[in-house]
Amino acid sequence: MDDSYNEAMDHYNEIEVHEIDELWCLSEDFSIIDAAALIAGYNPVMLQRCRNDSYFDRVFSRYHVAMEGLSSAVSNGRIKANIRYSARKYGYVDHIADIDSAESSSWIVEHGTTKADDEILANDHSCFFKSFPDWGLTTVTRDDLKAWLASRGVRAGFFFPDAKPSDEPDFLDPKNSRYTRKLAATVRAWQAVTDPGKKTPKQALDKWLREHAAEFGLTDDDGNPVTTAMEECSKVANWSTDGGAPKTSGS
Repeated sequence: MDDSYNEAMDHYNEIEVHEIDELWCLSEDFSIIDAAALIAGYNPVMLQRCRNDSYFDRVFSRYHVAMEGLSSAVSNGRIKANIRYSARKYGYVDHIADIDSAESSSWIVEHGTTKADDEILANDHSCFFKSFPDWGLTTVTRDDLKAWLASRGVRAGFFFPDAKPSDEPDFLDPKNSRYTRKLAATVRAWQAVTDPGKKTPKQALDKWLREHAAEFGLTDDDGNPVTTAMEECSKVANWSTDGGAPKTSGS
């Protein structure tokens, strides 16, 4: 893992992407984007600020999972939402552009020559709009969010401030000042791989770690798992150090 990645991770730790301002509790309605950030445990302001960063997908990996689930639930009607669409006025500049376009061709005015690829011109030529929801404008209420989350088995986090503290140890908490990615990945792998099947425990652990490397920031600039990190974690988590082929139930 190169120095630029480590420097980027230090930067994200400094800006406290997990520190959510308590004033967010005053809101009764949330945009889908902000709600997904809060569900995933990120500060919505910092998430928006870092959207164009090179390491965004890896640093905010939980956001994409929450966003996919929430936006799909809204689209399929499983959660009530005030769905809004992006639009902009068809104005004087657009009208002049249409005339200029006609002058350079057949002199037949075609309305909407300035529209973007994903925009549609309204039939009355009053505005351009997009046919898909704008998740930054679409909103859901706190109560509807909580009901949906509870129905999916999620009863902790920002929207459940009264939930009992988890029994999870401090070393698995990313907010802990002594949190280390390799230690968390090792423990999570050990917890997840209970039955290696036809693989050896070491092979099964290594497979799980590679599939989840991005969640712990253990990938290189191209998004590939860091081989040395995978090897170190699977070696520590391996409970069967005698080697050999995996044993079957009849052995």
